[in-house]
Amino acid sequence: MADGTETASAIPTLEDWQHWTYVMGRAQQMLMESWADGLPKGNAWPASPPAWGAFPPAFGVGSPATADPAALFTAGAEAWAKGLETWGKMMGLDTEAKEGAKDRRFAAPEWQESPVFDTIRKTYLALADKMLGTVEEIDGLDAESRQKARFAVRSFVDAMSPSNFALTNPQVLRRTMETRGENLLKGLANMLDDIAAGQLTQTKAGVFEVGKNLAMTPGKVVKETPLYQLIQYTPVTDKVLETPLVIFPPWINRFYILDLTPEKSFVRWCVEQGITLFMVSWKSADESIADTHLDDYVLKGQLDAIDTVRDLLGVESAHVIGYCVAGTTLAATLGYLHAKKQQAKVKSATFLTAQVDFSLAGDLKLFTGDETMALLDELTRDKGYLDGRYMAATFNLLRGRDLIWNYVVNNYLLGDEPAPFDLLHWNGDTTNLPGSWHRDYLETLYKGNKLVLSGEITVAGTPIDIDMVETPSYIQAGREDHIAPPESVWKIMDHFAGPKRFVLAGSGHIAGVVNPPAAQKYQYWVSTEDPETLEQFVAGAEEHKGSWWPDWLEWLKSQNPKTVEAKGARMPGEGKLKAIEDAPGRYVRER
Repeated sequence: MADGTETASAIPTLEDWQHWTYVMGRAQQMLMESWADGLPKGNAWPASPPAWGAFPPAFGVGSPATADPAALFTAGAEAWAKGLETWGKMMGLDTEAKEGAKDRRFAAPEWQESPVFDTIRKTYLALADKMLGTVEEIDGLDAESRQKARFAVRSFVDAMSPSNFALTNPQVLRRTMETRGENLLKGLANMLDDIAAGQLTQTKAGVFEVGKNLAMTPGKVVKETPLYQLIQYTPVTDKVLETPLVIFPPWINRFYILDLTPEKSFVRWCVEQGITLFMVSWKSADESIADTHLDDYVLKGQLDAIDTVRDLLGVESAHVIGYCVAGTTLAATLGYLHAKKQQAKVKSATFLTAQVDFSLAGDLKLFTGDETMALLDELTRDKGYLDGRYMAATFNLLRGRDLIWNYVVNNYLLGDEPAPFDLLHWNGDTTNLPGSWHRDYLETLYKGNKLVLSGEITVAGTPIDIDMVETPSYIQAGREDHIAPPESVWKIMDHFAGPKRFVLAGSGHIAGVVNPPAAQKYQYWVSTEDPETLEQFVAGAEEHKGSWWPDWLEWLKSQNPKTVEAKGARMPGEGKLKAIEDAPGRYVRER
């Protein structure tokens, strides 16, 4: 039996009631202020403001006049546990089946130590497994319908995790009692700030700045067009490879994913290996380039940059890299050059997590339906371009557990600031897209898969056939890539006619690419055989520890090992193209 002290401490004091009343009142005020700030300026106030509760439902906090907060929290968790346990018994779930699996959502010891939360955790995981398994057992579904159902169920299951709600997350309950609700106020402030910004915060604000501690590799912008800036990087070796390298990053992202902090920078590493390096920095779309299409990205973008570099250095050809969607358009560029008998302009092509055949393109294909196209039309009707935050939200949905709900718990429920992380800063640094081209990309390539159909795609009226491309190609895929699945990237091997080297890297779409040798992380696989399928490649591939970058460098040098002195036009601004400004340039800073 509890002693008198414990009994007395369980009864809320006047001070407790006053404090929790303040917390609820402050939350109400914050919501009212946010609502008022969102009203059109100059409009009269409605007759009455909306009747909010003190907190959104996810916070799970009731009125302070109803009960002791600690007792309310405990009762809510117990109710959840009993409800889930009942459902589990009705469905005959094995709640111990997932006991050995690691899940970061339930890493806190309270999830195992408390019988209530242990029951919630186990039953949820068993229910999740049951629901996901049911999708695979449904008869009569075609592959596309099953993929849609699988994605929808997984998204629902992730959203309904008990870790996402205050009353069923023991870490949040403990923090709430320790801070007397201040975490919920801070979390509410974080949430309202994100709503105002239209974007989920994934990294601490103000830590990273392009040109200050990101994109720091020395160089100059030597050309600027309405579509792109061309950056030439300053050599650090006495001699450099004769054949220069031009990198085309995806136009849906900022280029500096390849030039993050110095220790992670692919750009800096290339320069240190004696490569004369050029980077295209695409302009974030506005009304001035809203009508940009495939012809522009091929002719006024990639081909123009290649010709510019060839002319500047007086060389016959250049190596090129296309990352993600820029690799898709690079395939079109190579097809165009071969159709025009100008393929000698490109010495070699490297494709980083790029797709040309979209028959196995993964979950992104789910966003090509009629509803998506109608929404794109609506979002781009006024200005002609798509706000990049919509694309960022789409990519976050593909990994909702890690890129959405993780931050809901950390930022909104626990009231913490996210940790500083350069990659996530880049991830949130969105780029606007030409609306009609983005729609056409989804319709023609993702949905229609026309790039692999001879003559179905034209550039400046010239039909292209990527099966005729003979340019030596290095094709890199990420084993855990959820944006460009490795089986989709592999399809390049089925089309290009020239010599090809396929490399499967550990990790995903970003970390599988941005993996410097010094980090000694992950691994990559290559094959000395000539496999016809990805399955055959995996079965016979040789694993190598660490980064694939040195393997690529050796391959690149084999295309033309000749070197020249790093002087004259090899120095930014000292050739016929004068320096416009320092790298990283102004386009990468435009919003």
